Amino acid sequence: MAMRYRTEAINSDGGDGVARVPGGLAVTVSSPLNPRRDPAGTDPEQLLALAWATCLNATAQAVVAGRSRTAVRVEVELHDASAGAGFEFHVDAYLSLADASVDEARQVLDAAHARCPVSKLLGAAATVEVHVEEWRAPGQ
Repeated sequence: MAMRYRTEAINSDGGDGVARVPGGLAVTVSSPLNPRRDPAGTDPEQLLALAWATCLNATAQAVVAGRSRTAVRVEVELHDASAGAGFEFHVDAYLSLADASVDEARQVLDAAHARCPVSKLLGAAATVEVHVEEWRAPGQ
């Protein structure tokens, strides 16, 4: 397998501070559990939602090859861990397909979920699910 792209991110501040991509993006991070949370900051839940929504929708667009518009919405919840200490994410992705039946949208979702690299990372987790929903124009 040929490597197509490589990047890295560094966080030396933990849940509150700055995470960065060397030579590029710097992102203020703020834990959702911090009572003095920085309202300008983002958190791992939002970053995970953005990563999966972007990847899954880009893959869905490749699957439909311009025949229809797609949109993906991802919800991430932070829960107490079901076993042991700490926390766990519960993640749901919702794909909608313009001018398509639920069955057509399900076929696109299944194909995109099978190909999307982020889906491949998350797909086997018991707390991750994918769904089809009625078309939502972006921003709705």
